[in-house]
Amino acid sequence: MKMRLLFLAVFWCGCSLLAQEYFPKNDGVKSRNNNYTAFTNAKIYVTPTQIVDNGTLLIQDGKVVEVGRTVTLPKNTITIDLNGKHVYPSFIDIYSDFGLEKPKQAPGSGRSPQYAPEREGFYWNDHVMPENNAISKFKFDDKKAKELREAGFGTVNTHIQDGIVRGTGVLVTLNEEGNDGDRIIDDKSGQYLSFSKSVAKRQSYPGSLMGAMALLRQMYHDAEWYAKGNIDTKDRSLEALNSNRSLAQIFEAKDKGNVVRADKIGDAFGIQYAILGGGDEYQNVEDIKKTGAKLILPLNFPDAFDVSNPYHAEYVSLKDMRHWNLAPTNPKVLADNGVSFSFTLHDLKSPANLKEKVLKAIEYGLSETKALEALTTVPAQILGQSNKIGSLHTGAYANFLIASGNIFDKGTTLYENWVQGTKNTITSMDLKDIRGKYHLEAAGSTYKISITGEINKPKVEVTQDTVKLGSKLSFEDNWLNLSFATHEGEKNYRLTALAEMDSQDLNGKLVLPNGDEATFSAKKMEAFSEKEQEDDGEKKTPELVQVSYPMVGYGYKTKPKAEDILFKNATVWTSEATGILENTDVLVKDGKIAKIGNNLNAGRAKIVDATGKHLTSGIIDEHSHIAALAINEGGHNSSAEVKMEDVVDPEDMGIYHDLAGGVTTIQLLHGSANPIGGRSAILKLKWGESADEMVYDNSPKFIKFALGENVKQSNWQSFARFPQTRMGVEQLFVNYFQRAKEYDANKKSGKPYRYDEEMETLAEILNGERFISCHSYVQSEINMLMKVAEKFDFKVNTFTHILEGYKVADKMAEHGVGGSTFSDWWAYKFEVNDAIPYNAAIMHSQGVTVAINSDDGEMSRRLNQEAAKTVKYGGMDELEAWKMITINPAKLLHIDNRVGSIKEGKDADLVLWSGHPLSIYTKAEKTMIDGVVYFDLKNDELQREAIKQERNKLIGMMLREKEGGAKTRTPKQSKKQQMTCETM
Repeated sequence: MKMRLLFLAVFWCGCSLLAQEYFPKNDGVKSRNNNYTAFTNAKIYVTPTQIVDNGTLLIQDGKVVEVGRTVTLPKNTITIDLNGKHVYPSFIDIYSDFGLEKPKQAPGSGRSPQYAPEREGFYWNDHVMPENNAISKFKFDDKKAKELREAGFGTVNTHIQDGIVRGTGVLVTLNEEGNDGDRIIDDKSGQYLSFSKSVAKRQSYPGSLMGAMALLRQMYHDAEWYAKGNIDTKDRSLEALNSNRSLAQIFEAKDKGNVVRADKIGDAFGIQYAILGGGDEYQNVEDIKKTGAKLILPLNFPDAFDVSNPYHAEYVSLKDMRHWNLAPTNPKVLADNGVSFSFTLHDLKSPANLKEKVLKAIEYGLSETKALEALTTVPAQILGQSNKIGSLHTGAYANFLIASGNIFDKGTTLYENWVQGTKNTITSMDLKDIRGKYHLEAAGSTYKISITGEINKPKVEVTQDTVKLGSKLSFEDNWLNLSFATHEGEKNYRLTALAEMDSQDLNGKLVLPNGDEATFSAKKMEAFSEKEQEDDGEKKTPELVQVSYPMVGYGYKTKPKAEDILFKNATVWTSEATGILENTDVLVKDGKIAKIGNNLNAGRAKIVDATGKHLTSGIIDEHSHIAALAINEGGHNSSAEVKMEDVVDPEDMGIYHDLAGGVTTIQLLHGSANPIGGRSAILKLKWGESADEMVYDNSPKFIKFALGENVKQSNWQSFARFPQTRMGVEQLFVNYFQRAKEYDANKKSGKPYRYDEEMETLAEILNGERFISCHSYVQSEINMLMKVAEKFDFKVNTFTHILEGYKVADKMAEHGVGGSTFSDWWAYKFEVNDAIPYNAAIMHSQGVTVAINSDDGEMSRRLNQEAAKTVKYGGMDELEAWKMITINPAKLLHIDNRVGSIKEGKDADLVLWSGHPLSIYTKAEKTMIDGVVYFDLKNDELQREAIKQERNKLIGMMLREKEGGAKTRTPKQSKKQQMTCETM
């Protein structure tokens, strides 16, 4: 029985070997090479942290057999003595498009929008293509593979870089010999996603970042519904998406904020993405760390700007200058904070730039161990392929580099890159290293020759006495040709020598300027050392500026903190029934308004003398579009599924400008591209905090609706889109609310239902859980929407703009809707032809809660002056006018229990004004949110001077970069700078 089992084992082993070679051999006599190859006497990096000195690496059949200091070599072993050289695992690029064609622009992209998908049998959105498999379009690129091998890469992970969901990738080794069957490690190496639409598809939706995020969320809901068998039709996209769920999920973010946004989507559906960053994560490392994601880092550190022209220098923002200075610290900062990352060549012009960029990261503090991990073990971990690539453990592919020394020393030469056990020569190990310092005597003169650079591309410098001579060097196949001219102006001396392996000196033929020939011997005085060469000039630590919060001008070096403050003897505009209080104290404690009165005890609170000054609650702008990375999602006629909270931009200078104008809260609204817009974000303008920290906790739910010309898009060439008329807008509202009503009824029935983010939002309106803020102008449409709301038994919360509100103010009061209007905008387009500046006062007189809003980044910081106009136009009482930018918008936003007035227990959102707050001459001296001073006029003056000094410092550093021969780029004025002259 034992003999039978042994026979079967041998038989099946033989069969398994034969089964791997099933192709017929009609092109000559071939036999399989079963020899071993041993690389001895090397410093071997099995992994970045497991290093074997004077070790042996044994390979066979393209795999690592054994590695260690004492390795028993089989008889059929070919031994290669590496004599102190270094061996590393070959590098891995996890984010590549190697072997795949660049996506081509869809034909007809400039034509009218396309709303419906082109495909049938797939998901309803053409930009979702999980069914794409890179392997089906992959073609090995010999030329590119050679470039990658020469940069140290043995494996690349490639995918089609087009679309929001891009399908699967292919993991391929870069060996020149063999075919794709030999090279491909995994033909479905991961699933790839991004926030970017396909350039090859024309479907309009999504047209924004927030639309892309909403699409991804809905797609995952639909995939779960489909997986449960609830859809009768076959959807190849959703099937592929669900099938690919077990693969590595890799997301292209390319920006520190988008890293966090992508991770939130993953968290909502139990997915941990590996995320392609943007190189700016150091600016927001705390939030990046919280994601728990492994990052894929580009190394495209920006070149310095050419600021030699002072006019061009004005085009460069301080933010961009700071990023140039600090970008190389990004890997170190992430490593110091425990964030795991791999490196990628993505966005680098050439693989040959890799070493320069990695060395720069090391120069800026990254450890060599972390750098090597980022090129080997971490990308292997992300792909779940640690047993095959990224290390030299037993059983792994024999993908390794042979280098003259430390791979991260500038002077180290990369000799060979073995891929699957096949040698690829980068620089011959038989090439003599002629670098060093030599002494030459010729024709009665003495010369010093210094040869540096790379072994196969040496550079030369010849000096006579202390004078540098013009010289030229060529070196090939160990033959050296050197020519130089003396400082006396004599024509070239020409030296030719064969660099002998057993001699340190250079011996050969010398041709004198007169044509005579002689022998020469250049004595080697000093061996080449890149480190010594660097130390000669006493290498300096890079000079770094400080990170600020946010990373723009007027950011804080440390985030401001809440203070207990006692404002003494102020004129207090309460926006309450108590009115305006003279010579009154207000105590702020623990972020709240603790006490209001006279002669209050400060305790430990900081005292601010407010004598002759006015203290108000912070201004609230009900209608704003500052601090947003996107405003409109116009790809559908309803975009109720999108959220402005997704695209809050905490670095928008408009936030700081608003604080300087006393604004502390805004409603960030979707635009008016469609009748049903996106969900609002209600923000406290906490300058220097993250987007999430700016959003009100337990924030009331709002959504933007719109009426009028904009929503029809009839002048956008959108002829395939409904609605095209104002009556069509009404029918759209009725249709969507009827659908939402039916959706909500089905949901409440307890039956299984497909989760629909759009219908969920509209159902919240029907259930009184979400409020409408509606863009409006003409009285007929204002009446129409109130009637639609009453038909579905809810109320419109706010008509914003509402420039014909004075015509229907009584009906608005009866319906219970508020008005948020401009103070004096009129006749800027036909549908506001009947606007009048008395609008606010007339609506107020009819019992409508009225606010003055901006809808404009510039006007927003002057809302105190806009409120003052109602005193002129309509004879408003000053305090009632002030309420239109404080307690009234707070009521409209359902946050009046927290802000909008000075009342004990409310949030300490306060503004200290230099004088009467309705005066055009008055300035905000301090603007406080939750007890934190986010704007201080005196500090602003200091910051202005500090910004000038920092700009001058960075300009000086860039000028020195250029003088030192570094590459620079020409500054270009951005569209925003053209409009605002903003360089902060």
